[in-house]
Amino acid sequence: MHSENLYKGFEVELFTGSQNNHVGVSDDVEKTFSNFVKEPDNRNVEYITTPEKDYIVSSKNLLEPRINLRQWLKKRELTIIPSSTLCFKHENKFQRSDKNNVYHQFIEENYGISIATSSVHINLGIDNLDKLFAAIRLVRCEASLYLAISASSPFLNNKLTKNHSQRWIQFPKTPSKVPFFQNHDSYIKWIEYNIQNGNMQNIRHFWSSIRPNGPKRPQVLDRLELRICDYVSDIDLLLAITAFLELRVIYLFENLENLDPLIISKFSADQLIKICDQNEIEAAKNSLDAELLHWRDGKKVICREWIKKILADLSSTAEKLNMNHLLKPIYTVLEEGNQSMKWIKQYKNGLSIEDIMRNAVQDMIRSEEKKFNNLNK
Repeated sequence: MHSENLYKGFEVELFTGSQNNHVGVSDDVEKTFSNFVKEPDNRNVEYITTPEKDYIVSSKNLLEPRINLRQWLKKRELTIIPSSTLCFKHENKFQRSDKNNVYHQFIEENYGISIATSSVHINLGIDNLDKLFAAIRLVRCEASLYLAISASSPFLNNKLTKNHSQRWIQFPKTPSKVPFFQNHDSYIKWIEYNIQNGNMQNIRHFWSSIRPNGPKRPQVLDRLELRICDYVSDIDLLLAITAFLELRVIYLFENLENLDPLIISKFSADQLIKICDQNEIEAAKNSLDAELLHWRDGKKVICREWIKKILADLSSTAEKLNMNHLLKPIYTVLEEGNQSMKWIKQYKNGLSIEDIMRNAVQDMIRSEEKKFNNLNK
């Protein structure tokens, strides 16, 4: 890896279940595996990887917990379900993973089943606070692009929705209005205010497309956390999205005066909030085909074309850092469609949601085996 590369870590949420039903086992999973933790709804589990600069090491860190979990689930005739929403038929009832957790109780009472989704949070290490908040501003303006590449939740309760990312449509973004933080102090004051007035229960209760992260929030921050992506079962694609994000941030650091939205955009901070929120909804509905507004000048742009333009802008940086090969899966998605687009096509061609998921699980297993063999040659 090049010295300019950033540390990368992942928080991976998964759904467990059978071939036609979501089955909650997160309490047992947490007791069995030290690197898995419960999510509020029992059908979700999460594992967290250690920060690494090297993409090969990150690949292993993403793969091994999944393989170990899958082997454990197989003994119980269960599997990992690659959808980001509760795609199978289910009762509209929250399944608490921890009856004694007061925060989980608050989530159940205030949000219910809307938070029962799975995703991947991508963390990039940035210890310079001015650069961190500039990166958060730019990536927030372009978060819809990462969602569009990753979209994998067109189904809900055994029905086709109207959305490519039903997860991001239904997820309760909290607080509802998030400013464009000018610096660390403005972030601290905003967090403290929202906790004091009850908009947030605690520092974790900040659910947006992107946020600062660190060992002692809000005071001690050392990374950017992109939270908007749907669950990505293809590890090579997840690493491609991560490389895309990392290259964009490195490119920003080389061009701060021309890429920081608070400096270069024609819009005010309040206007940018509305544009970003609108773009996220449009991307959740139509992903790569969505018509978005560019944060720089408000011109309309098709999501797929915007991604291509940024990839072109990043080409020299990618070449310098020897990262071009990592981006190949994104070009494939732009050409063939994302996971949601493929599943929607299969559904309209007559496959049931159970059939689609059964095939997706088998594809996932084959991909894991191939990846494992390649990494251990």
